[in-house]
Amino acid sequence: MIRIYRYGEVPNSEIFKRSEETADVHAAVQEIVQSVRNGGDEALLAYCERFDGTRPEPLEVTEEMFRNALDEVGEEFAGLLKRAAVNIRAYHSMQKRDGFEIRKEDGSVLGQKILPIEKVGIYVPGGTAAYPSTVLMNAIPAKIAGCGEVVMVSPPTYQGRIHPAILAAAYVAGVDRVLQIGGAQAVAALAYGTQSVPKVDKIVGPGNVFVAEAKRQVFGQVAIDMIAGPSEILVVADSASDPVIVAADMLSQAEHDKNASAVLVTDSMKLAQAVAGELEKQIPILPRHEIAGTSIERNGKIIVADDIRQAVAIANEIAPEHLELCVDDPFALLEEVRHAGSVFLGRYCPEAMGDYYAGPNHTLPTMGTARFSSALSVDDFVKKTQYLYYTEEALKNAAQDVYDFAQREGLGGHAKSAMIRIDREVKI
Repeated sequence: MIRIYRYGEVPNSEIFKRSEETADVHAAVQEIVQSVRNGGDEALLAYCERFDGTRPEPLEVTEEMFRNALDEVGEEFAGLLKRAAVNIRAYHSMQKRDGFEIRKEDGSVLGQKILPIEKVGIYVPGGTAAYPSTVLMNAIPAKIAGCGEVVMVSPPTYQGRIHPAILAAAYVAGVDRVLQIGGAQAVAALAYGTQSVPKVDKIVGPGNVFVAEAKRQVFGQVAIDMIAGPSEILVVADSASDPVIVAADMLSQAEHDKNASAVLVTDSMKLAQAVAGELEKQIPILPRHEIAGTSIERNGKIIVADDIRQAVAIANEIAPEHLELCVDDPFALLEEVRHAGSVFLGRYCPEAMGDYYAGPNHTLPTMGTARFSSALSVDDFVKKTQYLYYTEEALKNAAQDVYDFAQREGLGGHAKSAMIRIDREVKI
C-alpha cells in the first residue's frame, strides 16, 4: 500500500528519501572496462557470451538485417516510428544554434564556432523490454547536430540478436552503424575502441547500474550525457482531478523498474485516498504488475499539501525527472516550476506523450539532478570553439592591461608574450 503523508507533519528527510537496491558494482565494472581496453574484441566477445549468453554473429548489423527487421515489425509500426521521428526532428531542429562573431573598431575579431562532435556512441538497453523510442530520442538530435558518425550498441537479448523494433528505429533515425553488444563491456569498447568497435568521442543513452557505472568510469576518456538513475514521476493534482487517471500516470513510470519512483502531491486528502485505492486496483492488471507493485511499495508516496502552490514548491524540492501539473490552468503554475526534467501541462497530457511521440526528449535528469541538469538536446552533440584576432593597433591598446594582469598573477612569461610585440626591451 502506498504511504500518505501530510506535508509538515513528517520530516522532509523521511518524505523525500528513496529506497533502492544497490550492488557493489564498481570493482566488477572496473575489471570489465580494463579487460576490454587491453583485450579488445576477444575480451568483449567473452563478456558478451558470459552475460548475454551469445557471441554475436555478425558483430555489426548488416543491411540485410535492417531490411529483415523492418519486415518483421511491419508497415504499421514502421509508419508509427516515422511519425514520431517527424515530431522529434521538428522539436529538436529548433535547438540548433549558430556561432557568433564580434568585430570591433580597432580591428580585433572575437567569435565562437559551433561544431558537431565527430563520433557519438548511443547505448540502447535490451533485457526486460525493448525501447525503440530511446533510439529516436538519442540518435535524431545527434544527426541534427551534424555528428559525423553515430554508432549504436544494444545487447543481442532477443533470440540472440537485437530486437527488430530497435533496429527499425535505428534505420528511421539514420544511425550509421549498429553493433550487437551491450553492458559495461559495450561502453568500454566505445570508449577505448577495439578491432571492430570504433572509439567515439561521447557516449549517451540509459542503461542498468553496470552501464551507468561504466559510463562514470570512462568519463574523461570520453564525454557522457549523464548518469541516469531509475525513472521518476511526480504528479501535482488538485481536488478536481480524476483518481483513475492520476493512478494510471503514476504507474506509467512505476512499471519501468522496481527502483522507480512515483509520487503524487495534492491539496486534497480525499483525492489522495482515492488514488491509493486506485493503485491497488490497477497494479494487478498491469503486464508488469510485479515491477510496478514493488516500485510503489518501495518508493511510491502521496504528499498532501496545504494548497497547489505549496505542492509546486514541494515538487521543486524533489526536482523530479517528469512533472505533471494536473490542474485546469497549468500555465499559471509553470512559471513557478524551477526544477524538473520535463513538465506535462494539464489534464490531457500524460507523461507517455513525451516518452514516445510529442517531440521533446525523454532522456532526462534523475535523482534530483534536474536542479542543475537538462534534458538531452542538440547541445549535447556539439562543442564550442572560440577564436580571436588582434591587429597591431588593437594589441597596443590592450597589451599594458594584459601585462599588468599577468604580473599580478606572477606569470612573467605571460606578461612578456603580450608586451614583447610592441617593446623588445620589456622587463619582467
